[in-house]
Amino acid sequence: MESERVTMTRKPEKTTRPFRITESSGNVFADLGLPNAERELVKAQLTLQIYRIIKQRGMTQTETAKVLGVKQPHVSLLMRNRAGTFSVGRLMEFLTALGHDVEVTVRPTRREHGEMSVTLR
Repeated sequence: MESERVTMTRKPEKTTRPFRITESSGNVFADLGLPNAERELVKAQLTLQIYRIIKQRGMTQTETAKVLGVKQPHVSLLMRNRAGTFSVGRLMEFLTALGHDVEVTVRPTRREHGEMSVTLR
């Protein structure tokens, strides 16, 4: 008679590791400690708006490239939220080329340094 070999495995014990929750500042770039965080957030917001307009219109990347005056690979980068090579000013030019008004408001701040933001309407 052959005997069966039974192997018992133990379940790993659950260990409770303390974790830390940090509330976001509202700017992921600042939270990550990246340089020029406000500018990067503005660029991301403008790029997102460009993306939405292109998608809403059902434009191809080739069509978009002609409208924006850039090459198609640059549009591909924009569509993947990779605006690193474009300045805030250039992104605003793209928005006007896509038929949108861009308004810049400058006002005094009560803080030591002012801040940049994008308001979409």
